[in-house]
Parts: sequence; structure tokens; C-alpha cells
Amino acid sequence: MTENMAEPSASMITRLSPAKLNLFLHITGKRADGYHNLQTVFRLLDWGDYLHFSVSNDVVISTIASELSANQFCRQLLILDGAEAITISIEDNLIFKAARALLASAIQSNILPEQLAKVNITLDKHLPMGAGLGGGSSNAATAMLVLNEIWQLNFTCDELIKIGATVGADVPIFIFGQDAIAMGIGEELTTIELPDQQYLVLTPNAHVNTAKLFAHSKLQRDIAPLSVATIQNQYADYVQTLTTPYHNVFTPVVTSLASAVADALSYLQGLEAQTLGTARMTGSGSAVFLPLDASVATNKKLVAKWIEGAPCKGYLVGSL
Repeated sequence: MTENMAEPSASMITRLSPAKLNLFLHITGKRADGYHNLQTVFRLLDWGDYLHFSVSNDVVISTIASELSANQFCRQLLILDGAEAITISIEDNLIFKAARALLASAIQSNILPEQLAKVNITLDKHLPMGAGLGGGSSNAATAMLVLNEIWQLNFTCDELIKIGATVGADVPIFIFGQDAIAMGIGEELTTIELPDQQYLVLTPNAHVNTAKLFAHSKLQRDIAPLSVATIQNQYADYVQTLTTPYHNVFTPVVTSLASAVADALSYLQGLEAQTLGTARMTGSGSAVFLPLDASVATNKKLVAKWIEGAPCKGYLVGSL
């Protein structure tokens, strides 16, 4: 986890905000709080957005927090650039929400230092929005990790995961910082060791509202839960290929609602025999991906040909 941490003495810090893939995604039931219990394996990628943190010499005295809301206090400390196309208001951006949640927890725990540096965060966006790649959640987690160091709040990884879960269900995995089995709403994480992998990822220009998907009558919400040990022992059933009972419950619903996703998935399925992998969708879409056998991944010309012939943007990416 420490490799994602920033040195508080640095005046400029740059961090990769990685994408993720869901190797499978099950819903095992609905919770009393209205959320759904999930089971998935998260795979982090060496591809994503970048966050640049510029630490100002200006400081804000922490006693101002007693006079302001966490939201107002966060506005005193944080400038966010590069996110204008994502949200109209800075307060609606997940990076700002993450910083606000971090400060609110510090205020509640009475651990604010006497002075906090003002920070300018610039988002260098590469991941498409609404693609199931976790871009916004990764941005939020990366901001939390670095701001925790810059402001010397000293929250532990477990504490940051709890704070991150209040910002978004996918935030904890990016704070965790490694491939993991996830349960609950995504905050119950267990490390899993997986072989290095290359993927062909396609990002169709389509987006289906997540709330609409969860409310869809054909969404399967009662998958029999698997134990952590079972998922760990059966990794050969979902890493390269995807065999029963492993699947993504959102795939049939999304492909029925978004033809662009169906077309992209069909294109990858046409390459399965050559790649020795099973094409699938990540998250609730719209991105789809195909694991590549090592013998294929090294043939850059062939992969480039596949990307060129794809019905939408494509990328060759690797596990982190």
C-alpha cells in the first residue's frame, strides 16, 4: 500500500489513479439498507487517470474548522482543476467528496493538525466515464491516500477504507491498492494473488443508468454466495476463461439495453478462439474486455490489428 502514499515534504506529487476490471460480478441479495450484497474479484490495471497534487506554501489554521462546515472548510483547502467536464459543481465531484469526507472524519476524531496546507489537484483524465472501470472512485481513493499524507492525518488503511465506503462502493478497492476478492457492497476485501495478465479492453460509447440496472426486472439478484476459500481456489475458472458459476449478472441486461455494448462484446467473442480467453463486461458496463493468452499478448501487431478493427475505442492494458 505504501507505494501509493505521498511524501508530505514534496511540493508536487503525481499519482496514477488506476482502472479496475471485475473478473466476475454476482449479486447475492438485497440488504436492509437498500444496497445489494456483491461478490466479485477486482483486478487493478496499469492504465488510468493521473492526479497531480501541488502543495501550496499557504496554510489554513485548523481552528477555522470549528466555525465552518466540513464542506466550507474543504473549499478553503482544496482547488480542483480538470474536472469541469465531469460535474458542474466542484462539490459534486468524487475527488472533492473524498477530501470532504476525510476532513469530516478528522474533525470528528479531533485529530486535525494546527495548520493544513492548501492543495491544488489537477485531474488528467484518460478513462471514459460510466464505463465500469472505476475511474471516479479511483480518483477519489487516490486523493484520499495522498491528502492523508500531505495533511498528516495518519489514518490507517482500514480507517481510510471505512471513510471511502461512505463516498462510493468502489472507492475501498482503490485504497486497498491490490487485487482482491470483494464482498458486502465492495468494502469487505481479501487479497488474492493472480498471475500477470494482458487485456484487450473496448469502451463503447454507451451508458446505462446504474439505478435503472439495479431496478431492472431481469437482473439476477439471488446468486448463491461463495466462500472466500472457494473463490481463491477456483481462480482458473474466471481469470482467463469464465466458467459456471462465474459470470457478470449485469451483462444480459446491459446488452439488451445498449446495442453498442452488445456489438463490442460480440466482436471480442469472435476473438476468443485466438486468444484462449473469455470476453466479458466489467462492472455494470459499458466497457468489455478479453483476457489475452501470453503467447498472443506479445504479438503487438496482431493486437493492434484487432484494436483497429474494433467497433469502438480499444486499448491493450496490463494488470498492475
